[in-house]
Amino acid sequence: MDILLRLLVAVGFALLVTAVAALVTHLVFRSLARRERWASVLSRRTKHPFRTVLLIALLWTAFAASVPDTRTYPWRDEVSHVFLIAVIGTGCWLACEVAIFLESLGLHRYRTDVPDNRVARRVKTQVLVLRRLTVAVLVIIAVGAILLTFPGVEAAGASVLASAGLISVIAGLAAQSTLGNVFAGMQLAFSGSIRVDDVVVVEQQWGRIEEITLTYVVVHLWDDRRFVLPSTYFTSTPFENWTRTNSELLGAVEFDLDWRVRPGDMRAELERILERTELWDRRVQVLQVTDAVQGFVHVRVLVTAHDAPSLFDLRCYVREELVAWIQRTHPDAQPVQRVLMVEDVAAPRRRGASTAASSALFGGDHDERAAMFTGPISTSDVRASDVPPPH
Repeated sequence: MDILLRLLVAVGFALLVTAVAALVTHLVFRSLARRERWASVLSRRTKHPFRTVLLIALLWTAFAASVPDTRTYPWRDEVSHVFLIAVIGTGCWLACEVAIFLESLGLHRYRTDVPDNRVARRVKTQVLVLRRLTVAVLVIIAVGAILLTFPGVEAAGASVLASAGLISVIAGLAAQSTLGNVFAGMQLAFSGSIRVDDVVVVEQQWGRIEEITLTYVVVHLWDDRRFVLPSTYFTSTPFENWTRTNSELLGAVEFDLDWRVRPGDMRAELERILERTELWDRRVQVLQVTDAVQGFVHVRVLVTAHDAPSLFDLRCYVREELVAWIQRTHPDAQPVQRVLMVEDVAAPRRRGASTAASSALFGGDHDERAAMFTGPISTSDVRASDVPPPH
């Protein structure tokens, strides 16, 4: 009963100290947040892990002070071991939150909701990859520290190190693709070939880079599907990056029209169409006849926009307006199929004679058919070109 009372008093004191420390910390960060923005971010991130670590550490201290004798209470070591594991786990949680805060401390200076956000997207990509790598390293260290608290781990580690050569070879072969993706992910983060929110075309699919991890990349396709690709895909396979240096793009709208189309009127109408929309960034406005073969005139329109979605909408808008204009004012410019109709020409005389002879060949009696092959040949039927030259 005495040990239980001391334990309850110690636990109550630990809870009181935790509450007081949490209140003081909250007030300090609240006063700092009025002048510094980072204080509110740090307080929000570390509030729960800090209080958890402090509470577990004080409870462990209270337990160790209340139950000092291990001979009388043999379960004291097991409970202390549980407290140690809990402190390591919650300490890892707190360290991860602090590391994430430090890595993203200056990220708010780079905005991605502006037209020219190339630098911001590059910094965001690098911070995200570093954040995942840091968290992975801290978790591995915490797991290793927890395993080292068990008495039998040291002996097991000695036997593992004895066969480290063979194990390293087997592990390297087994994890070859995984390690390749990890290094490819780090290369993507710092090479700048792709960044978060980049517009890319992969496997004939158009989308935006939504997430870059150490092993895979998620592409948000235009129809809200997600395309998950290994990181090595972007280091070994050609792909299109429409926002590599800037977000401005140029696109084409093409028509196959009749020869009666008036390119000058169509060019003037294009100018009026572009003046009525905010999708056009006023950089390029071109209408050209690029080909005129096989009964059609090929007209190509080139326009520019601030980014890929705006360019797609602008191309659709220009196409719809020009089609409506052609139907309304120049219906003769619509593409048509021309067919040349000619009258039947009478067969030549010689062909008719040949036909008659052919029909006679298979008609009449036996003597008449034989005479066609053995009878005399008229000289009028022999052309000059049929007579061989004299020797």
